[in-house]
Amino acid sequence: MDEDIRAAVHEKLVADPRIDADDIVVVVFNGEVSLNGTVPSQDQCSEAVAAAGRVAGVTVVHDLMAVALPSRDYGDDAALAQLVNDALAANRAVPDSVRATCRDGDILLTGTVSYGTQRAAAEDAVAGVAGVLSVTNQIEV
Repeated sequence: MDEDIRAAVHEKLVADPRIDADDIVVVVFNGEVSLNGTVPSQDQCSEAVAAAGRVAGVTVVHDLMAVALPSRDYGDDAALAQLVNDALAANRAVPDSVRATCRDGDILLTGTVSYGTQRAAAEDAVAGVAGVLSVTNQIEV
């Protein structure tokens, strides 16, 4: 049964055009799936976990993946911070009080919002920006 689940999860990851599954290793034990390896963005990491969770027989998904950009894709922090702040500004659910800073590809979100959904929208908006390695959400509700 575990081998069937492993094959189905692998197939789901490879078939999803939003996920670069080349460096993801799938391990299954008693229906519990562990995703190991690397992906090029935080957004792909989240997509991979969600895709694995949709496979029949999966009881839980353990995300053990790391975000690792190919060296040619890493840009400077100022440029990445600008891209991330542009993504925040483009999202109507995120108030102007939210700001992002960047250090070595890691994003820090700060500010104050009225609702938890606005806090989540900010994190979702920046997770999809190319070059983001991780997001620390310190936005206060």
